[in-house]
Amino acid sequence: METRTTEDGEQRYVARNEAETGSKGPFFAVYTDPDRENRWGYFCSNCETFDNAMDSMGRIQCNVCSNIRKADEWDAAHE
Repeated sequence: METRTTEDGEQRYVARNEAETGSKGPFFAVYTDPDRENRWGYFCSNCETFDNAMDSMGRIQCNVCSNIRKADEWDAAHE
């Protein structure tokens, strides 16, 4: 796994073999520990940031470059 440092100076571990497809590049799973016991969030490969948001439908959006992963399943009632 690749080690990266957050803006707060904390070490995070990017699992490049755990990817979610994004519109501009994949999102990689991020962990707080190298043993992958504590999932922390996602890393945007397009602009190389941790600044992402996920909603209850499973959409991931980068707050910097607007890279987006659409929900796996969706219902028009949620829109």
